[in-house]
Amino acid sequence: MDLQDKRIELIPLDQIAILNPRDRNQKVFREIVTSIAEVGLKRPITVTKNGSTYALVCGQGRLEALRELGQSEIPAFVIEADTQTSLIKSLVENCARRHHPALDLLHDIGGMKERGYSNSEIAKKTGLSQEYIKGVGKLLRHGEQRLLHSVEAGQIPVSVAVEIIDADDVGIQEALQQAYESNVLRGRKLSIAKRVIENRHRKGKGLARPRRGSQKVSSNALVKAYQEDTDRKKILIRTSEATRSRLLFITHALRELLQDEDFLAVLEIADLGTIPKRLIDRIETQELKP
Repeated sequence: MDLQDKRIELIPLDQIAILNPRDRNQKVFREIVTSIAEVGLKRPITVTKNGSTYALVCGQGRLEALRELGQSEIPAFVIEADTQTSLIKSLVENCARRHHPALDLLHDIGGMKERGYSNSEIAKKTGLSQEYIKGVGKLLRHGEQRLLHSVEAGQIPVSVAVEIIDADDVGIQEALQQAYESNVLRGRKLSIAKRVIENRHRKGKGLARPRRGSQKVSSNALVKAYQEDTDRKKILIRTSEATRSRLLFITHALRELLQDEDFLAVLEIADLGTIPKRLIDRIETQELKP
């Protein structure tokens, strides 16, 4: 039966348990709270009866927003479903949401696999491919939070992320090259993928930031940081000097060519008789120097 045909009940908030809680983006959550405070609740949540209490199926954000606003009851559709079915319905809603929180859907897939669902069953219930389900499962087993986040954001295809898990540096470069040649990663996406891999190499698989003050700064670390900064500056100086030398060579060569009548004749024939003012100024400036 469709939810619209169900009777809406007013249920005490303290009688509703959240079976599959998700972390909330605080900015999005504040927007939900503000919206409900200003215009009211637009859609009831969905729950299932569980003895004398209720289990939440859909609507965690709305439920927590009403708690935040000090309400004691919430309108809800009450459906008949066991725990497994409720979790699946929650996952399907997560698939359909336009802006689901990062990694929620992927972790829900992992939860279904832990409860014994096969890749084909999960694919059928979510509308995702078996290859995608299998890849997400492997990323979750290996704790690849950084790669999972990139897959969820559409920055790296799941097939490429799976190849990166066990690959060494050479293997990773080969995977990127294959993705480039097959038009899977091109342009900006390829640049983002390289940055994700670099961050994974430097910061590890996880996304959690270390607490400030949790690591003591040793004298060796300070010396190393100073040396790295010095090396970077030396590279910048060498690059600057090389660029200056090339520029001097080019302006000198142009000055010599502009004194060649045959070269000037070729420029006239090709209708290239004018030269940018900045280039002329640089040539003249160089001529004035001893």
